[in-house]
Amino acid sequence: MPVESNSGRGATRNPTPTRFNLKEHFVEADWLDEVEALDGVPKRRTTVTIERPKSILTRNSSPDIGFDRSINAYRGCEHGCIYCFARPTHAFHDLSPGVDFESRLFVKPDAAQLLHAALSRPGYECRPIAMGTNTDPYQPIEDRWRITRSVIELLLETRHPFTITTKSDRVLRDLDLLKPAAELGIASVALSVTSLDTKVARTLEPRAPQPRKRLAAVKALNAAGVPCYVAIAPVVPQITDHELEHIVQAAVEAGAPGGFYLPVRLPHEVAPLFRAWLEEHYPDRASKVMATIHSLRGGRDNDPNFFSRMRGQGPWAELIRTRFEIAAKKYGLRNVKFPLRTDLFRPPEGNQMRLL
Repeated sequence: MPVESNSGRGATRNPTPTRFNLKEHFVEADWLDEVEALDGVPKRRTTVTIERPKSILTRNSSPDIGFDRSINAYRGCEHGCIYCFARPTHAFHDLSPGVDFESRLFVKPDAAQLLHAALSRPGYECRPIAMGTNTDPYQPIEDRWRITRSVIELLLETRHPFTITTKSDRVLRDLDLLKPAAELGIASVALSVTSLDTKVARTLEPRAPQPRKRLAAVKALNAAGVPCYVAIAPVVPQITDHELEHIVQAAVEAGAPGGFYLPVRLPHEVAPLFRAWLEEHYPDRASKVMATIHSLRGGRDNDPNFFSRMRGQGPWAELIRTRFEIAAKKYGLRNVKFPLRTDLFRPPEGNQMRLL
């Protein structure tokens, strides 16, 4: 049988996970996955598996992250961003961090109910909840499952502060919830814009909305009173770094009150996938890109240390920081976060969620 076609995917490979000593295995595909394309190669289809976790809040104590709890309604992400640092999490399920990560998805339909239980516990201390920290809460399957929306409904009902990070203009579909939440001072959004070049974006993030749509969403959210920042994340040296100033300018023109940047990170299985992607799309500069990343990461593919992992180190890191600061000053982009209120929180009433 011909190998599945990965056309339209970010990863060019689908390696078997080895970090957890899992054995290679073959799984019978759904009959839809067997449909032959015109060239005789079966087209890989997206599959969805329901996941029933016992809890939905993920806690962290990292000193370089501005939140201590997060919610991820989905596992895996159809956007297919080649650089995504969440890819290695698929190996825990005996699935590949490559194409499996962007085509074998998991959904958590009980997310709102689990959050309801967590917020109802005696002694719960209110702090902002971050969404979109691992996989995108507005990836295409949100259209059908609407799990992110159900979580926001509960957060608005209980007046609990939250932040959203996404690459999708689908966030506008929940403007009817985000606007009243922003009026209460409990919501903010960050739209990730990595490149303004549609060709580059199509290879880096093949199934994410085009940059113009994201900037349009930034403009629409801020016009509606929802503070929406722009995240230039990640900055990929020799691929997108030359656009840094242009993205800052575009962010300000779209009404973003602030923004930030993050250099690319290549933890665990992401590094070989990224190398394979470079050889496929940028063979002329692949070695130069990796050499620059090593300069940023202390001679390695990835720097896992607190603080330096977010900014990089060495001359290249200093150059990117200086360029961003000069551009931000020139165009008026503030590097501040919207202060979210925690004093309005009211625990859920009873076992059922209130109607708005």
